[in-house]
Amino acid sequence: MKDKILKLLYDSDDYISGAKISEELGISRQAVWKHINTIRKNGYMIESINNKGYKILARPDLCNKLSVTKYLNTKFLGRQFIHFDELDSTNAYIKEIANDYTDEGLVVLTEKQLAGRGRLGKQWFSQNSDGIWMSMMLKPEISIFEVSKITQVVAAAMYLALDELGISCKIKWPNDIIINDKKICGILVEMNSEENHINYIVVGIGINVNQNKNDFNSEITDIASSLKIEGGKRYDRAEVTAKILNHFEMLYREFCKGNFEKSREICEKNSYIIGKNIYVIKNGEKINATVKGLNENGELNIVYEDGQKENLIYGEVSVRLQ
Repeated sequence: MKDKILKLLYDSDDYISGAKISEELGISRQAVWKHINTIRKNGYMIESINNKGYKILARPDLCNKLSVTKYLNTKFLGRQFIHFDELDSTNAYIKEIANDYTDEGLVVLTEKQLAGRGRLGKQWFSQNSDGIWMSMMLKPEISIFEVSKITQVVAAAMYLALDELGISCKIKWPNDIIINDKKICGILVEMNSEENHINYIVVGIGINVNQNKNDFNSEITDIASSLKIEGGKRYDRAEVTAKILNHFEMLYREFCKGNFEKSREICEKNSYIIGKNIYVIKNGEKINATVKGLNENGELNIVYEDGQKENLIYGEVSVRLQ
C-alpha cells in the first residue's frame, strides 16, 4: 500500500487530497495518514496542507522503480524493475531468476553491490550507494556471433545519455566510458546459450555517479573518477539511470532489426583510443600497436609495429603512455 500511495504522489503534479487517495485505493483517510507518516520515516519530505492534501517536496536518493519510472519513456526496458538495498551482484542475481521471466527488459538495481566485477574477472568497486549498479536481461533473436556487438550498443547509449546531461565523454573499446582520461563506467555482457540458441543475455553496468575523490582507494584514485568529480555537481541517479535505459532501448531495437551502424558510428566518432598507440595483451604478453578505427562489425582495426594488421573482436586493450 505504501508504494501505491507513493506512486499517486509521484504522478501528481500538485497536491493530492487524502480523500482522493482514500477513494483511489479503497482505504480510510486515517489509513492514508498512517501510511504517509511511515513514508516520511523512510526519508521522504511530504508537505500536508488542509483542504489541499499531500505533496512530495523531497525524496531520498534512491534508484527504485518509482524514482526511475518518473523519467522513463521506454516500452519494455525497465518496466519490470527489482530494487535492492544491498546485493552481491546484479548480474549473478538475474542469472538466478532468468528462467522465471518470459519477456526481456527486466532491470535489477542495487544501492550497494558487494561483489561487483568487470571483464576478465576484475573487481569493480561498488560498495556504496553513490553509484549506479544495475543489470538488464535481454532475449534477442540474433545469432550468438552478434552478441559481442551489444557491448558497443550499451556504450553508445551511455554516450547519448551523458551527452543529454551535458557531460562530454569518450568510449574506450569495448566497454569503458572515460571522462578526462579517467574511467567512470564499465560494461559487462554475459550470455547463456545452448548450441546456436540464446537463452538470455545479462548486461551489467556500473557507473560512478556521486562519489568524492576520497571515496576511491589509493590503487584506483589515479584512473577512476565520478560524474560528480568531473561535472562539479551531484546528479540525480534515477534520472541518469532512466536516460541510459531510454537511449539503450532505442539503439537495441534498431540493432535487433539488423541496424548496428548507428551504435558503431557513435563508438567510432567518440572513441578514446582511435589514433593512439596501445598495447594488446595476448597470453600475458604486451604487444605494441596503433588503433586505426572500427570496422563494420565493431572490431578494432589495429596495426602492429611490424606492420601486421588485425581486427580485434575482444580482448584486453590498454592505452600505451607516451
